[in-house]
Amino acid sequence: MSVTIKEINPNNKALMKAFVKYPIDTLYKNCPYYVPSLVLDELETLNPKKNPAFEHCEMQLFLAYKDNKIVGRIAAIINYRANEKWGQKHGRFGFVDFINDNEVVNTLFDAAEKWLKMKGMTAIVGPMGFCDLDHEGLLVYGFDRISTMSTTYSYPYYQKHIERLGFKKDVDWKEFFIAIPQDAPERHQRISKMVSERYGLELLKFKSIKDIGAYAYEIFQLLNIAYSPLYGFAPLTDKQISYYIKMYVPLLRWNLVSIVIKKETKEVVGFGIAVPNLSQALIKSRGRLLPFGWIRLLKGLKSKSNKISDLMLMGIAPEYQGKGVNAIIFNDYIPTAYKDGFRYVESNPELEVNNKMVSLWDGFDAEHHKTRRAYIKKLE
Repeated sequence: MSVTIKEINPNNKALMKAFVKYPIDTLYKNCPYYVPSLVLDELETLNPKKNPAFEHCEMQLFLAYKDNKIVGRIAAIINYRANEKWGQKHGRFGFVDFINDNEVVNTLFDAAEKWLKMKGMTAIVGPMGFCDLDHEGLLVYGFDRISTMSTTYSYPYYQKHIERLGFKKDVDWKEFFIAIPQDAPERHQRISKMVSERYGLELLKFKSIKDIGAYAYEIFQLLNIAYSPLYGFAPLTDKQISYYIKMYVPLLRWNLVSIVIKKETKEVVGFGIAVPNLSQALIKSRGRLLPFGWIRLLKGLKSKSNKISDLMLMGIAPEYQGKGVNAIIFNDYIPTAYKDGFRYVESNPELEVNNKMVSLWDGFDAEHHKTRRAYIKKLE
């Protein structure tokens, strides 16, 4: 039978669940490297009534069927706020998964491209989500490595199909797997002390989630400033910031959060946020909180048997970049993480052109173990 396409209405709960659960229950059911998203979280992300990104974004979801079975999915997305910032008319593709079949891939991308052209877009880029905190980039290196909560896995054939359709590389992100030493390197200790004294900076540490919450909004405000020059970034609105605070703060282990402030003004000038790696907990839960998924996630967050942490976010105010503020953060994180039983940290994606970030791992036992790619194609 030929491939058929269904446009998914977000109000159709059954089809939305089918869209979200297709990679978890079917395509990657037996893949040891695939880390599923939480079904409830992804449903909320794709719900215009729940995700505040829809105030400046538009979306159309598509499911591909063959022999009455789902064989692929794709989301066509327009972030009008990002387009305005960058002076572009770019549409995005994301939440993309498919079997290794030319007709399926052709039909999926044709549907997404036609919808974006109808909306006046001149190019399609991706994989990308609604904003920089969603999954972005196609895995092109490191297919034998487990993904993290912040990234997604894709089979090697994805790259071949996407390039066959005429997509070209737009940018790459690199990911590093770093051994955590027992103590911060002497260089970081020395620079940390010098920078703190020279610029009047102070490291904040916390004893509860509530204490961190008082600084959460300022962290995201700084993220908006620090990430502004980065690929495809659009500033988060106040509603988006509130949305992500509710989503991420409960996952934090407060001693793995480092915030650097200016002593005199108390303004936040830098932050580093790490969390316990939840990949194995998510794999075992298969994206579900019930009946026992929440127990596995709680164990992953609290257990000292978890040897890997994820560097979720790191940002430094532009006027302090390149001045050693990162050393203050590392000088705090390294001994704290080691004492908590962590022996490795996953960097999560870092733009290859962001030399300031990639160079942070110089001098560490760091392995570049994964690469993700954003592709672009003109719509004609």
